[in-house]
Amino acid sequence: MNKSFHSRLWAFAALGAVLLAAPLAAEPARQTPVSRTEAILSFAPVVKKAQPAVVNVYASRTDRRPRNPLFDDPVFRRFFGEGGNERPGGPTAQSLGSGVLVDPSGLVVTNYHVIDGMTDVKVALSDKREFDADIILRDQHTDLAVLRLKGGTNFPYMELGDSDTLEVGDLVLAIGNPFGVGQTVTQGIVSALARTQVGTSDFGFFIQTDAAINPGNSGGALIDMNARLAGINSAIFSQTGSSIGIGFAIPVNMVKIVVATAKGGGKQVRRPWLGASLQSVSKEIAESLGVDRPSGALVADISSKSPAEDAGLKRGDLITRIDGQDVDDPEGLGFRLATKALGGAAAISVLRDGKPVNLTLKLIAPPEMPARDPIKLSGQSPFSGATIINLSPAVLEEFSVRGVSEGVVISEVEEGSPAAAVNFQKGDVILAVNGSKVTSTHDLQRATGGGRHYYWKLTIDRGGEVITTVIGG
Repeated sequence: MNKSFHSRLWAFAALGAVLLAAPLAAEPARQTPVSRTEAILSFAPVVKKAQPAVVNVYASRTDRRPRNPLFDDPVFRRFFGEGGNERPGGPTAQSLGSGVLVDPSGLVVTNYHVIDGMTDVKVALSDKREFDADIILRDQHTDLAVLRLKGGTNFPYMELGDSDTLEVGDLVLAIGNPFGVGQTVTQGIVSALARTQVGTSDFGFFIQTDAAINPGNSGGALIDMNARLAGINSAIFSQTGSSIGIGFAIPVNMVKIVVATAKGGGKQVRRPWLGASLQSVSKEIAESLGVDRPSGALVADISSKSPAEDAGLKRGDLITRIDGQDVDDPEGLGFRLATKALGGAAAISVLRDGKPVNLTLKLIAPPEMPARDPIKLSGQSPFSGATIINLSPAVLEEFSVRGVSEGVVISEVEEGSPAAAVNFQKGDVILAVNGSKVTSTHDLQRATGGGRHYYWKLTIDRGGEVITTVIGG
C-alpha cells in the first residue's frame, strides 16, 4: 500500500469517529409542560368570549294554500311543482339553524335558507333565554338574512373581523347547533379562500374550512382566534349529509354590507352595478390573450349607459384587479363589487391587447328604466293573483334574473289565488302567452284580460330554464 492510500484510510476513520461521537440531528425532544399555564393551553378563552353571541334559530310556517285541480298538465307540474296540495290549516314546515348576534340591540344574522318561506321565528340564546324575532331583511343573493329580537336590551354580540386578512392555514372555530343537539364548537383551519364554484348564492366567494359543519350549523359563526366573526357557516360538501371536512362560510366582509343595510332600515341590499356581462377565462382563451394563466374576468358585452361603458371598458378587456385586489374569475369580481358601498368609485385594472389599462368605475345602483309599472292581475287566467313588473337593470338584479332581455317578472303572488295554486313564484319571467310575446306589464294584462280560454299556452323562464307548455283553462 502506498502512503496516499494510508492517508485516505486514516481520514475516513477519523470522520467515522466524529460522526459516531456527534448526537444525531433527530426530531426535537418532546418536553413535558413546566408550568400550569402550558399544561392548560386551550381555545376555551376564545370560545367563552364568542359563544354568548351565537344563537339557535327555530323557524316555522303553516301552509294554507287550497287545492286547485284546474291545472293538471304533467309537464307543467314538473316545472311548477304540485301547486297547492295542502289544505287550509295543513302541515307546518319547520327549519332549524343558527345565528349570530352582531349588535347589542338584538340584530341577528343567519342564512336566508334557514328562514326562507318561514313566517314565525324564535331565537334561543346560550343562556337559555328565548325571544320571538322579526325578519327585517332577506337577501337571497348572498344567502343572508337579518332578524331583530323582540324585547330585551344589551344583548351579547360578536365583533366583526376582516375576512380579507385571513390566510390559508389560520386556525378557526365553528360554533352552531348541529342536528339540534345544542350549541357545539368545532376547530379547524382555513383550508382555502375565494371558493367560487359552490353555488349556494349569487355571490359565491366562500371561506373553506375543515372545522366540522353539519345540518343545523347553517347561520352559525366561523370565528378567528381573536373571537371575531370571520364568516357565516352556510354549506358543506358531502354525499352523506354530514361533515367530511369540507365546509363553506360567507366572508364577514359581505355580512357587513347586509348588516349595514338592516341597521339603516333598508329592506333590500342595493349594490353597485357594473353593466357588463363577463365570462371565465379558459386555458385556450388565456393563450389567445397572451397571459400565462387562466385568470381574470373577460368582458363579453357591455350595457348601454352603464358604469362599465362610462368607465371605458370594452369587449375583450380582461379585468385583473379591482382596488388593488386580484380578480380570479367573474364571481370574484362580483363579490368584490358587492362588498363596496354605493357612491365614490373603484379602480379597475384591465389587460387590453396585451397592455395594462387603468380605469375608474363609478359605484352606482342599477337604474329602474323602464319603470316597474306594477299590475296585479285578475280575472279567469292562471296569472290571477300575481303582481307583475317590467324588466329593468334594477329588477334583473333584485330577482337574480340572468340572460333575459324581454318579458315581465312576477314580483308577488297572492296566497290562495289561482297563481299560487299553479305555483308561480317570485322571479318567474313571463316571456309569451298564447303565442304572443310579452314585453310589458300591459301586454300581459291585455293577453289575460279577455274571457275564459279553453287552454293557455305559456312560455316561462325560471332560474335560466325556459319551458313552453299548454294547460287547460
